[in-house]
Amino acid sequence: MIDPLDLAARFPADFTFGVSTSAYQIEGATREDGRGPSIWDAFANMPGRVFEGHTGDAACDHYHRWESDLDLIYDLGMDAYRFSITWPRIFPEGRGKVNAAGLDFYDRLIDGLVSRGIKVFPTLYHWDLPLALTGYGGWTDRDTADAFAEYTSVVVRRFGDRMDALATFNEPWCSTYLSHWVGSHAPGERSIDAALAAVHVTNLAHGLGVQAARAERADLSIGIVFNAQCFYSASDSAGDKAATERAFQFNNGVFFGPIFDGAYDAEFTAALGDKLKIQDGDLATIKQPLDWWGLNYYSPVTVRHVDRTGGQNRTPCADGMGVFESGADAASQFLSVASIPTTENGAKTDNGWEIKPKGLADLLTQLYERYDLPPVYITENGACYNMGPGHAGTVNDQPRVDYFAEHLDVLAGALDEGIPVKGYFAWSLMDNFEWAEGYAMRFGIVHVDHTTQNRTIKKSGEWYRDLVRAHGSRDQVD
Repeated sequence: MIDPLDLAARFPADFTFGVSTSAYQIEGATREDGRGPSIWDAFANMPGRVFEGHTGDAACDHYHRWESDLDLIYDLGMDAYRFSITWPRIFPEGRGKVNAAGLDFYDRLIDGLVSRGIKVFPTLYHWDLPLALTGYGGWTDRDTADAFAEYTSVVVRRFGDRMDALATFNEPWCSTYLSHWVGSHAPGERSIDAALAAVHVTNLAHGLGVQAARAERADLSIGIVFNAQCFYSASDSAGDKAATERAFQFNNGVFFGPIFDGAYDAEFTAALGDKLKIQDGDLATIKQPLDWWGLNYYSPVTVRHVDRTGGQNRTPCADGMGVFESGADAASQFLSVASIPTTENGAKTDNGWEIKPKGLADLLTQLYERYDLPPVYITENGACYNMGPGHAGTVNDQPRVDYFAEHLDVLAGALDEGIPVKGYFAWSLMDNFEWAEGYAMRFGIVHVDHTTQNRTIKKSGEWYRDLVRAHGSRDQVD
């Protein structure tokens, strides 16, 4: 096992270590203090959508336990806390009347972080769109981008003086493809046209949100968080290499291209660009200067070419890869891609995700070679292991310790190679509502008994605490 003290010494003094959560996964209190319903409230309460009918109605009860949870973050020695703000707590109808009680909750939370010397890393959107906005099309409708900018203005005006770094979106790949094409996330739509419309509206909302935030506070550090896919070609054949490039553009390029280069990939646009519904001036709005970006990395994907010209009607798979109504048209040819398993020593987490720490460095290198990017934070990295407390009440999750250690070892190597990594956030602070998996999958460094809401620091939490304390960067003055 890699010693946390030795590993800590490999990171610069100003490197930020923290933990991540998201609002719907931990807050609960979905019907309290004026909060409006979100698309995830509706989705989770529909029969058959989430494992065993689990919902986020209670989650980890963080809304009522926030003070003790912040004490826990402090006791773990964290430099920073990455969390998300619930849009329908601020605007119960998505826009219009502001809910004062919602603003007050985040005032208390942020002030609690500041008083404990913990840096504040909020995210504006982590998938909980106000349900009222779906009546107009949700993320497929351009008005939602304007509503997001209005929401951004209110949030930054109220809290911007205490933010260390603000993210507009978390993992837009999930809230577009998984939500509107694969159908496994809210609102559960299965339409390639809707998914790509949502991609462009989300990109537009990001650009408008950055403009709105900077209009309130020009000095605010602003970024966006991606779960960029790490693709490997199944072979050196021309077909597999071309398929890997198409997979990259479909999954990564649709966000990185317009946001950092001001353009979508030409081959992607030729095949699927009509579904984006781009209007004059959109790309200039989307390409806003950013101070940083975030990468959430868990697992790689290996890609091979498949023939989609046989007339078969394919349906989406969980990773959104290689799925389209087959035919000889350009769109079908572009998506003639399939993912296949690849592992290092066959290792997988309890939810079946393949483990490849090297993929983190390979992906960072590739992205910095392709795009002119600002510095990066690893905003999520972690593993699902479902072991619970033993007879002594402790949680021995050694596989998660190994996962963190191996990925941080690789990340330190990437720093040595010149990748401008500014920080690392473990996913997640605590076991929580894991979307369509409900409470069946556990990613936390703190175990949560979802019946009693008792918190227990796991072995991985103790290991990570030792690393962060050894690093000691919370005591550094920025």
